[in-house]
Amino acid sequence: LMRLLILLHHNPHNHQCCLPAYGCGLPTYPPTLTRVVGGEDVRENSWPWQVYSFKIFLLSLFSFYHTCGGTLISNQWVLTAAHCISRTYRVYLGKHNLNYNEAGSRAISPSKIIIHENWDANRIRWAHNDIALIKLSTPVTFTDTIMAACLPNAGDIEPHGTPCYVTGWGRLWTGGPLADALQQALLPVVGHSTCTRSDWWGSLVTSNMVCAGGDGQLASCNGDSGGPLNCQSYDGSWEVHGVVSFGSGMGCNYPKKPSVFTRVSAYISWINNPPINLCVWTVGGRFTAHKSKNRWT
Repeated sequence: LMRLLILLHHNPHNHQCCLPAYGCGLPTYPPTLTRVVGGEDVRENSWPWQVYSFKIFLLSLFSFYHTCGGTLISNQWVLTAAHCISRTYRVYLGKHNLNYNEAGSRAISPSKIIIHENWDANRIRWAHNDIALIKLSTPVTFTDTIMAACLPNAGDIEPHGTPCYVTGWGRLWTGGPLADALQQALLPVVGHSTCTRSDWWGSLVTSNMVCAGGDGQLASCNGDSGGPLNCQSYDGSWEVHGVVSFGSGMGCNYPKKPSVFTRVSAYISWINNPPINLCVWTVGGRFTAHKSKNRWT
């Protein structure tokens, strides 16, 4: 109830995009949190807002391949990275192991996709405003395996060293295989003053981004794009503070090149009131976004 009241306070217009109907960020099966070096299989259904997205081959509705991750933030909206978007896009909710068709999981088509209006895949610094919203064609009913994550308050910045977790089905190591079971990895936040040092990311990282990791051992990797950086709030609920955006071309686990996330708290106003007239695709409409030449998908 407290979390719901907080969300109502910060969203007086009660926009359907970002206010979960039944609370947020409190999984029925809490994640098993460890500080071991190396990613690990998650406790099943412990990150129930994790979205698995895939592209369908145009020549066959029965052939598809993993594209990105995402975060369910309400019963009809998914938050992901702008560079993940394609026309043949589908999302899967309630997934754990990609080799099985788990009970309660479901694939849903988008009815609307909104890419940030200042995202430009053709710019050299393409990671700016790497954020998108997907409206599902049908609302989902929250269950033990499908829930929404909380959004942070506008402007919130996690302090240096805050323990957060990245989750996804991306590659297990640089050039390695994609994960079958959902993975989690502890990635402490790297403060902006550290991440922007010349021997780290320098000026490529802006104040609208979050860095996490950088120890040369743990990082997000190809296939994790669009997925969440999960940080636990004071009340025990989980907030999505970052959207996986980019990493080093020298490898997923390169020292002093932490994973870089779009900072969600910098876009709360945009999420609450997305420019509907700028959506890039609607069902039966025309896809107008440019495909991104990026290192992560």
